[in-house]
Amino acid sequence: MRYMLLIYNDEAAMANAPKEQTQQTLAAYGAYTEALKKSGAYIAGERLRPTQAATSVRLASGKTNVLDGPYADTKEQLAGFYMIEATDIDTAIEWGARCPASSTGTVEVRPIWEMAEYVAAAE
Repeated sequence: MRYMLLIYNDEAAMANAPKEQTQQTLAAYGAYTEALKKSGAYIAGERLRPTQAATSVRLASGKTNVLDGPYADTKEQLAGFYMIEATDIDTAIEWGARCPASSTGTVEVRPIWEMAEYVAAAE
């Protein structure tokens, strides 16, 4: 089954971190990504640009509304993601706990609703 590991961190803290800490964090993510790949669990993963680069889109009464920046004002922002393959939720949670962000922010582990399951549930 596929899972998303959604990484939430405080952008301001990340932007203001000392250079040495940033280098250590990047090295930790590099090692984590390599471990995912070696295990065969890795499907995809990317870091996201800061929320100032975000655009939120809503459709209301047939009209598209475009807002600059994130919709929600929260302490932690969506900073990146991994898509992994895991045999069960416990294995996915183990990978989430190993993610460097689990010690500085939050890693949300969410199962992906496979299209076949979605279609079957809708019938």
